[in-house]
Amino acid sequence: TDWRHSLEALERAWGANLPPDIAVWGLEQAPADFHPRFSARRRRYRYTIWNGRRALPLHRRYAWVHPQRLDEEMLDQAAKVFIGEHDFAAFGRPPQGENSVRTVYTATWTRCGDHLWFEIEGNAFLQRMVRRLVGVMAQIGRGEKPLAWASEVLASRESARCAPPAPACGLCLMEISYE
Repeated sequence: TDWRHSLEALERAWGANLPPDIAVWGLEQAPADFHPRFSARRRRYRYTIWNGRRALPLHRRYAWVHPQRLDEEMLDQAAKVFIGEHDFAAFGRPPQGENSVRTVYTATWTRCGDHLWFEIEGNAFLQRMVRRLVGVMAQIGRGEKPLAWASEVLASRESARCAPPAPACGLCLMEISYE
């Protein structure tokens, strides 16, 4: 950009003009060849499920309200299937090109009361990949499919074998790492 003032002044200017849903927490000078998407090395997402017996209307905006109890142990075992370098073609399409091989570094489920959080970190993700992973794991967590099904879907590379994606409302990009 052609900004001629300090980074602090730019941060204040953005803070004064951005909508209240967006906050700037800090700025750094980037190299001239920096690209926000292609320079990223890791991305971390969180998917939230409200897994209480009663649906809470306020949770619908930020979580998949899923009143049927999910087996956290089965969810976590299914998540481990996806760790490592795999061809995730069954779970989404590449944003560009044909390469659907991605590396997942961590994939874990955590329960806190009636909330279930799926945290996944990888080098990159396909379109709808995280939501489709959650959809597959939810079917396993409900007891509708066996644990081995996660590996079968992954190996198939066929999107038709995959579960429908979980609702978008539960997905949140938590962090992007550039180093």
